[in-house]
Amino acid sequence: MESISLVAEGLHKKFGRTPALNGFDLAVPAGTVCGLLGPNGAGKTTAVRVFATLVAPDAGHARVAGFDVVRDADRVRGVIGLAGQHAALEEGVTGRENLQLFGRFHHLGAREAKRRADELLTRFGLADAADRLVRTYSGGTRRRLDLVTSLITTPPVLFLDEPTTGLDPRSRNDIWQVVRELAAQGTTVMLTTQYLEEADRLADAIAVVDHGRVIASGTPERLKAGIGTSVEVAVLRPADLETAAGVLGRLGTGEPDYDRDDLRVRAITRPGVGLSMPHLVRELDIAGVTVVDVALRAPSLDDVFLSLTADTATDTDTETERAA
Repeated sequence: MESISLVAEGLHKKFGRTPALNGFDLAVPAGTVCGLLGPNGAGKTTAVRVFATLVAPDAGHARVAGFDVVRDADRVRGVIGLAGQHAALEEGVTGRENLQLFGRFHHLGAREAKRRADELLTRFGLADAADRLVRTYSGGTRRRLDLVTSLITTPPVLFLDEPTTGLDPRSRNDIWQVVRELAAQGTTVMLTTQYLEEADRLADAIAVVDHGRVIASGTPERLKAGIGTSVEVAVLRPADLETAAGVLGRLGTGEPDYDRDDLRVRAITRPGVGLSMPHLVRELDIAGVTVVDVALRAPSLDDVFLSLTADTATDTDTETERAA
């Protein structure tokens, strides 16, 4: 297996006349967690489906563990696991029976499928629910079982497409712990998620996807370092909003965002612009702004995401993939 586990070069894919991937490039080292972030319609799920051989690209190339997703599709399927947005489980049988069923689908013998099911149920805290019908499971338990089924053959590469959508915080933390354990044992994980905190906590590297291509990539720390300080000023009077925004602009921020109901102005400084609290407060005072609150903080992944995808307002990818 090569040291770069996942490679995409110039991937293009259209559904009808709608482009889902438009020159998608990515390289993911083996044994790391890669987070794919992007707005609805960005192309995240299409990229995962190409890697998982569920959709063939119109142009470009992709390899998984050294195997071409088109020419070597069968071999790719032998080295991957996939947990999609919706749990693909048999409702009318038990969790244990689901796992044994998936084991047999993957050509394990009956004895080995049972052994592997018992091992996974114990390892991931599902032993107590193992012999109940899946239809009685909570959402969190169902999602955890769905993830475990994708591990029945211990795949070296695992794709998780929004695995914690709709889960409560406790169940989400359980899934996070599973992902951390897998990565620690050398599994390459590609994670698409709408939760930026999730990507920040789990991913070794992040790729921000927009309009079918990767527009930024790097570690969470590197991406956050690429933008400036987040500034928020709460004022007493509506008339102070414009004045406060003008002060922020002179001090080196980008375009401000207004919350006229809460009387707040938010902005992010340009990279490399230093801004201290005393300086900001002094400049606001000189401008005659009556300040209720001022906050400066290091940028979050939310700030990175919003600054990179500010002009995006489409969810065509979601619709086209649903039809694919």
